[in-house]
Amino acid sequence: MEYPVPLTISAAILLLSLGNPTYAQGTPQTISMTKIDPASLATGYRSSRIIGAAVINEANETVGTIDDLIVTPNETVPYAVLSVGGFLGVGTKLIVVPFNAVSVVDKHMMLRGATKDSLKALTEFHYAN
Repeated sequence: MEYPVPLTISAAILLLSLGNPTYAQGTPQTISMTKIDPASLATGYRSSRIIGAAVINEANETVGTIDDLIVTPNETVPYAVLSVGGFLGVGTKLIVVPFNAVSVVDKHMMLRGATKDSLKALTEFHYAN
């Protein structure tokens, strides 16, 4: 039985690639790990549940919505991007606050001391492209 040349070459390449292990190029890397108790994380809040959550103040007034969370390589604290002002997404502006300024009170995200006007007065945030 005669096989076409391209099929024979393809089969040979496949067999050669299966026979030899492939190694990553570059310098070997070492990752240091910190021990984490998974049970302690189980009571935390997932970012998928935080994004989109209303942010209230002590008077139980909604002052904004969490639009996103940002982690930077040089900071130890994540930042919350809040959508403030506007109505139904029209006329809103994005501002940033350190996420540790937001606390969870009775399953609500609270930004103590915040008012709609004080947040609208903050510098507007724009995502980098």
